Amino acid sequence: MTFGQQNTEAEAHAQLSFALEQGVDFFDTAEMYPVPTRAETTGRTELYVGSWLKTQQRDKIFLATKAAGPGRGLNWIRDGHLSFTRDNLHRALDGSLKRLQTDYVDLYQLHWPDRNVPLFGQYHFDPQSERDTVPLEVTLAALGESLRAGKIRHWGLSNETPWGVMTALRLADAMDLPRPVSVQNAYSLLNRTWENGLAEVAYRERIALLAYSPLGFGLLTAKYRNDPHSAGRMQLFKGFGARYAKPQVDKAVAAYADLAAAEGLTPTQLALGFASGRWCVGSVILGATSVQQLGEDLRACRTVLSPRVLAAIEDIHLAYPNPAP
Repeated sequence: MTFGQQNTEAEAHAQLSFALEQGVDFFDTAEMYPVPTRAETTGRTELYVGSWLKTQQRDKIFLATKAAGPGRGLNWIRDGHLSFTRDNLHRALDGSLKRLQTDYVDLYQLHWPDRNVPLFGQYHFDPQSERDTVPLEVTLAALGESLRAGKIRHWGLSNETPWGVMTALRLADAMDLPRPVSVQNAYSLLNRTWENGLAEVAYRERIALLAYSPLGFGLLTAKYRNDPHSAGRMQLFKGFGARYAKPQVDKAVAAYADLAAAEGLTPTQLALGFASGRWCVGSVILGATSVQQLGEDLRACRTVLSPRVLAAIEDIHLAYPNPAP
């Protein structure tokens, strides 16, 4: 999601190649990337991934991308036709395939629901924000056409709620369509809301959590605690990351950083060791701006936390439950 904004095409290719060398084979992007999304840069991330992908053995890579939805004011994407209608979804997918220079994606995701739901730092459902939406049956029918055409191999949801996941499952079964295989939601030491209702749904329905923001926009590395002016999205783009501008976030970050230091771990090892080791996580989605940072993150994902550390994490979680929902 940084490619095309914080990273050049050459830097993007270097990161992708390094990741592949390290055994990573799952790459996730979106039509609206890089972030923060702007008319001048939208689509660049897919373009950079595509120019790298054409030099690789396609069947060795599991490629995911996402279709932007309505309600976010991104009217420069697809000329503002963002609702999940049949025509809009086909247009979105064809645009992504062209930029990615491939004839299929392994996982196609709805970036957020078409309907009114709390998103990206909002945490209350507000009936007053209801709007006209595309019936989910229409959206699933369009995805079914793309599945049958071979343009996508699997489909998934993102930024979803228990109601949304269960409704998608029910409709897929009723319409004799493949079920969603994954949900890409925020999950980290600062945001474990997945565990409240979605964890049971995913467990019983065999759906993987693709955990995004496992480092909480870099906050869980403690770099901003050590240097408030440290380079990163929170400094570069003012007002970006509203989810993390909440009263208990700094206290929770400090508590986790202190725990890591006491256990001889880096804050990154604590955060990524936690996320990658959870039973409910199918994959941890990392976003790095350099090969060096990516290498540190990949090594940290292999960290196995002891029962003592996990118990201490629970104590902090109880003191500061989900400070960045």
